[in-house]
Amino acid sequence: MEQEILKLKEQLQKQERLASLGLLSAGIAHEIQNPLNFVINFSKMSDKLLKDLTEIVEDNAERLPEEDREELADIVADLQENMVKIAEHGQRAISIIQGILLVSRGKENEFLPTDVCKLVKEYVWLSYHAMRANQKGFNVTIREDYQEGLPQMMVIPQDLSRAVLNLMNNACYAAWKRAQQATGDYKPEVNVKVEAADGQLHIAIADNGVGMSDEVKQRLYENFFTTKPVGEGTGLGMGIIRDIVENKHQGTVTFESTEGVGSCFTITIPMRP
Repeated sequence: MEQEILKLKEQLQKQERLASLGLLSAGIAHEIQNPLNFVINFSKMSDKLLKDLTEIVEDNAERLPEEDREELADIVADLQENMVKIAEHGQRAISIIQGILLVSRGKENEFLPTDVCKLVKEYVWLSYHAMRANQKGFNVTIREDYQEGLPQMMVIPQDLSRAVLNLMNNACYAAWKRAQQATGDYKPEVNVKVEAADGQLHIAIADNGVGMSDEVKQRLYENFFTTKPVGEGTGLGMGIIRDIVENKHQGTVTFESTEGVGSCFTITIPMRP
């Protein structure tokens, strides 16, 4: 009994730290967004100035030697390509920050039109980079399959993103754990698929990690049950996923798992155009 109380106390303390970290992350994300806006805006202004410069050079082309004209054309082309990359990656950073802010301060249970493929992709890669930052030597091959032409759907984005993040974290951890034990030519891999069929949206995340034993399968949704070491898992992730999918989106969470082979979790929710 005392051991259980101590364990619950540790879990609750970690949840409190995570809540504080979430608040801090929202503040940092908001502050980063402002300079990023300046980067994107000035890249667009610079691109316009570059076009003006190109027009001036073209108007005075006859005054320049051919060699100088060619060199100027190459420089301008490189600068234009750089400006496109700056704007593209700046917009990606803005998108990630908006996702963080949405998770931290989104209205509870508010359904919003959402590009689900884009949301899943963002949080799959957030999970991947978080694992790389926290686990030395971590690496995994991610294969993605997003159905083209899916319309925006009404979901609770801050909740669905949490579900995807938790599933991806588990998949990455399972693959990394097997990689620590494996010998030979084992290559950790996670497959992500988003598709629609028969009025249902399916999000599947599969790994070739350690898989689950029968006992783990039976206790999977039990609060505070975790197979991760102390300090790495709260035992609340799967319960949160089931609540998000089943109670909030009226969907289902299913899984298939073979110990030593891998696991596949599938979120299925009704499509709300």
